[in-house]
Amino acid sequence: MFQNLFDDVKRMNKRQFLYQVLSFGMIVSSALMIWKGLMVVTGSESPIVVVLSGSMEPAFHRGDLLFLTNYKEEPVRVGEIVVFKVEGRDIPIVHRVLKLHEKVNGTVKFLTKGDNNSVDDRGLYAPGQLWLTKKDVVGRARGFLPYVGMVTIYMNEYPKFKVSEKQNT
Repeated sequence: MFQNLFDDVKRMNKRQFLYQVLSFGMIVSSALMIWKGLMVVTGSESPIVVVLSGSMEPAFHRGDLLFLTNYKEEPVRVGEIVVFKVEGRDIPIVHRVLKLHEKVNGTVKFLTKGDNNSVDDRGLYAPGQLWLTKKDVVGRARGFLPYVGMVTIYMNEYPKFKVSEKQNT
């Protein structure tokens, strides 16, 4: 595969090659600008996430693509679906706020649980952590597209779909 690609590049004149490189660069930079723009507009470090498990069924299914916002001035509410990151875990979790713990000084802590899970998320939190705070929240679900994210799941679960150098050498 790479040999064919290399042969195609060798056959191009310099102007064609430069055009291809610039076109690719424009596509990549456009995608990055759109992503950064979404980050600014939504207030979320990750404005789009894919539901990776069945823990939120029937509200969301595996492969659903969620659109998130994370405006700091909005209070967290019981029943709201949040996406949060826990220290020591790379992948964010999509679950519903189960309980709020408000202190007199104004700080708010909350507990989450997956709709399809039998227990709350304390077992998923960092060791010694009993509640989440707003700093743990990546975003709040505002909308979704069903099953659009299945492509991402298939790419991660079935490496045969990925193209790698090891397969082509």
